[in-house]
Amino acid sequence: MKKRSLLAVLLLTLSATPAFAGSFAGTTGGASSAGSSASSGSTSGDDKVVLGARDDAAMFVASDGAIRGVRLEAALRHLREQDPAARAASDLQLAQAILAR
Repeated sequence: MKKRSLLAVLLLTLSATPAFAGSFAGTTGGASSAGSSASSGSTSGDDKVVLGARDDAAMFVASDGAIRGVRLEAALRHLREQDPAARAASDLQLAQAILAR
């Protein structure tokens, strides 16, 4: 039963993230050509860090922040180093944005 409720939370969260991700991407995309390509879903070296953290981000969101994987930690650090808007976002908001990519 516990596993089922965790899956339900994950599915609900995933269905709610596109609206947030669109607004997050809208505030960061287009600042430069690199920012534009990052928001378009390219697989440059930088995006590999973020895209590689999707599983960790899903577990973080589903567990309401209780499970923090090393790939998610690396992606959060990377996003905050590269994007001023990400510095103001919470870990949960950034994890949701990672899932929406």
